[in-house]
Amino acid sequence: MSTVFGIAGALLLMLVMGRAWAEEIQGKIKSLDTAERAIALENGTKVWVAEGLSMDRLKEGVTVKASYEERDGKKIATTIEVK
Repeated sequence: MSTVFGIAGALLLMLVMGRAWAEEIQGKIKSLDTAERAIALENGTKVWVAEGLSMDRLKEGVTVKASYEERDGKKIATTIEVK
């Protein structure tokens, strides 16, 4: 029985720590590179859009809010919402 609680606790800790690493950013898209799957915001931040996320609604001038994770020095958007 204690093994089940130990595994459940470890999974919960991993979930909480995973959430702690995700950050959010919001801004207006200055430029869009669909080949590289990247957007540049007006504040100079560059964010890469993760595979599997649609880029259909992304275009220059729209405001977006994105959750991202740092991977190999890049901000990789795991969710992206057009405002």
